[in-house]
Amino acid sequence: WTASSIAGVLESLGYKEGYRVDVDIPEETWVEAPNFHDILIFNTGHSLWKWWAPSKFDPVKSPMLFFEKGIPVIPPVPPHVGLDMVLSHMISFVEKKARPTAILIFRTQSPRHFEGGDWDQGGSCPRLQPLAPQEVEELFSLKSNGTNMEARLVNQHLYKALKGSVFRILDITQMSEYRADAHPSAAGGKKHNDCMHWCLPGLTDTWNDLFITQLNNFNVRN
Repeated sequence: WTASSIAGVLESLGYKEGYRVDVDIPEETWVEAPNFHDILIFNTGHSLWKWWAPSKFDPVKSPMLFFEKGIPVIPPVPPHVGLDMVLSHMISFVEKKARPTAILIFRTQSPRHFEGGDWDQGGSCPRLQPLAPQEVEELFSLKSNGTNMEARLVNQHLYKALKGSVFRILDITQMSEYRADAHPSAAGGKKHNDCMHWCLPGLTDTWNDLFITQLNNFNVRN
């Protein structure tokens, strides 16, 4: 969805810096995609919650400000509320613009497995074996404020926004949480731990298998 660091209106609101997010204006590079394709798969991006987290933006000096119909949302809302607004508009837009027979799928969040800090704060992704269930909960549990719980937080917002829509959900999060061993990590002479991407062949092939199975089930029902 459309985001900009351009000043103008932000300065009129008393901010020298900040980010403007128009919750109801789709990003122009894909605005025509819904009425062109028969199958559309959306996702939130790997680090959505990280980048939208309140701690990422200074609420006084450099906030993320949300606009609707060209007007700033007043009083300003926190990023997670803005995310809900963006998802609501995005889902509505796609459902209206998509072909009547189009298959709409939303893929859930891909998890990270950094431990001991983030990628630029001393964290590492050292596992050589899949995680045990207890280890998964330690990293991702919302109740225990797990290190990488943002994947589950994003999914909560997704499931809420998608309820009642025609979108089908391709849930790859839970199965992927176990595979801390499936990232490139520091292999190949990398100067930093790569916990964003996945090794190939590997886990993402299983995501594709699930996707094909979902398509086949859709064809059988229809």
